[in-house]
Amino acid sequence: MTQRAIRGPALTFRGDPFRLPAGEALHYWPDALIRIEDGRIASVEDAAEGLARLPAGVPLTHHADALICPGFIDAHVHFPQMQMIGAFGAELLEWLDRYTFVAEQDFADEDHARDVAGRFLRELLRAGTTTAAVYCTVHPHSVDALFEESERFNTRMIAGKVLMDRNAPEGLLDTAGTGYAQSKALIERWHGRGRQLYCITPRFAPSSTEAQLEAAGRLWREHPGTYVQTHLCENPGEIAWVRELFPDRSSYLDVYDHAGLTGPRAIFGHAVHMSEDDFACCHHTGSALAHCPTSNLFLGSGLFRLFDARRADRPVRVGLGTDIGAGTSFSQLQSLNEAYKVAKLGGNALTPEQGFYLATRGGAEALRLDDRLGQIAPGFEADLVVLDLKATPLLEFRLAHARDLAETLFVLMTLGDDRAIRTTYIAGEPVYERDRAEPFVYPAAAR
Repeated sequence: MTQRAIRGPALTFRGDPFRLPAGEALHYWPDALIRIEDGRIASVEDAAEGLARLPAGVPLTHHADALICPGFIDAHVHFPQMQMIGAFGAELLEWLDRYTFVAEQDFADEDHARDVAGRFLRELLRAGTTTAAVYCTVHPHSVDALFEESERFNTRMIAGKVLMDRNAPEGLLDTAGTGYAQSKALIERWHGRGRQLYCITPRFAPSSTEAQLEAAGRLWREHPGTYVQTHLCENPGEIAWVRELFPDRSSYLDVYDHAGLTGPRAIFGHAVHMSEDDFACCHHTGSALAHCPTSNLFLGSGLFRLFDARRADRPVRVGLGTDIGAGTSFSQLQSLNEAYKVAKLGGNALTPEQGFYLATRGGAEALRLDDRLGQIAPGFEADLVVLDLKATPLLEFRLAHARDLAETLFVLMTLGDDRAIRTTYIAGEPVYERDRAEPFVYPAAAR
């Protein structure tokens, strides 16, 4: 049995702050002791009590001037697009043709895929992100590269090969048959292997024929427990194109619903331009949405209606996505910075409690992993992030004037970024430590 203990201020969510008062939804320990056994949280309690019961010889790390949270969860991100973050001046469809498809063709080279996968996982960990729903490329070895590196770090990743059998360059096309067969082989190789989970990944409706979407739906039914991820209602031009390509369907979402691609563990990215019928369909089917504020602002796609999605009488599960590389930061603190502004432009104020919930437990609920991730509680996987309250001179100065925990959280989600991440724990192992000579280590070397 491997054991360790972590001490410091900590918070977790015991409920949903979109439905409950913040004081009921959030639990805060001014000084907590979190005891970890074999990668799971064994106990969490006030340090004064926990220290008295801590067995002799258990390694203890004390994080002062910090805040310990559940690891951040990214519900929508493209690892191949890491090399094209900040591509200038286009809306979605032109941006795909000019930049994305060009970059993704580089992944025909297996060495390139492995190199970028290694960089990608490290950037997630540097940002305090411990689980992500990841788009790979059409190349099966891009999925192998991502999962192999995730397996080395022991991160819980959800990922899959992109399916595209039309409206993309020849080098990025598969067919309904080959996409099905390659995805099936990847499911058999990776789904449930350690902490890796497979996600069937049609890029978006315009790049798949009805035959491919139907094959994807069949594959999902044949492999219970796997995921589906794709894009939905991101851009008005995209929506008009879907209407042309699928004239028999009543809406963009109906294209996926008709193919059997809605339901629990279906994750739709963006969902900016949704009707009430769309939200109701997501609620009734249990489908989740990924809110990607930095991406939607960068491409000028529009403002996601978070508070409409979370409406109390038919709430939709919503996670927070970076959408690298239309998104501009791996940091979910920066995603929350922009999510607050998007909500304000829509006439609502995203509270800091609601924001941190989206990045932790809310993300776990969207991904149907809330039985094991997103909380600091006994039995949960010990994926944790330590936020440094003195990470920058400005942050230290501003937080010295914070009046309460809510203000501290709001300042963190306004001024914070990857510099605020002191340590990222994966299954209880400090695989990233900002101030260590070698910040990134695989778990065996972290002991």
